[in-house]
Amino acid sequence: MTTRVVIVDDQAMVRAGFAALLAAQADIDVVGEAPDGAQGVELSRRTRPDVVLMDVRMPEMDGLEAARRLLSPPPGVTHRPRVLMLTTFDVDDYVYEALRAGASGFLLKDAPPADLIAAVRVVASGDALLAPSVTRRLIADFVRQRPATRGRPALRLKALTERETEVLTLVARGRSNTEIAQTLVLAEQTVKTHVSRVLTKLDLRDRAQAVVFAYESGLVTPGE
Repeated sequence: MTTRVVIVDDQAMVRAGFAALLAAQADIDVVGEAPDGAQGVELSRRTRPDVVLMDVRMPEMDGLEAARRLLSPPPGVTHRPRVLMLTTFDVDDYVYEALRAGASGFLLKDAPPADLIAAVRVVASGDALLAPSVTRRLIADFVRQRPATRGRPALRLKALTERETEVLTLVARGRSNTEIAQTLVLAEQTVKTHVSRVLTKLDLRDRAQAVVFAYESGLVTPGE
């Protein structure tokens, strides 16, 4: 199955480099490029990609606003691609807000080419959080600065069973389904079922939002 990708970045050389690298993969098809968020949203609505690579800082409309529009579309628009944020900083307030808005993860622009290819495949699959160690550090840094946001999310934890809470904790620590299965001595399919139930009960879109929720609720604390 081919993954359809749109690249949104205000630097033409970045777009061209990423496009050439991804288009060389047999399972990835670059269906378009855009120089700013507004054009990126319009292009994505027209081409319906599976994944949008979205730069954080751009003129006209930044990546955060563009991600919000793609992930919370107006009535009548049913397509919601997965959004992978691109940034030059490994700790960036915009990236944190993008994860809260529903972005599936983020990637540093200077990451090795193999990481970009793997990131697109991971985000397209929806099965794992991209770069968990870096993403956990990013979220931990900002949660440390926003302790007042934890009270309300903590109440929602009561909807989870003990096993679902254990699974959410391990997801927040960056564990894959395979690693969670080994830790809890469960079948991997059972773990997938628990993750799905956690997302449904907490009204979360994907694992990235689950990590944000786990930190904000206090289930997982920075430094653990």
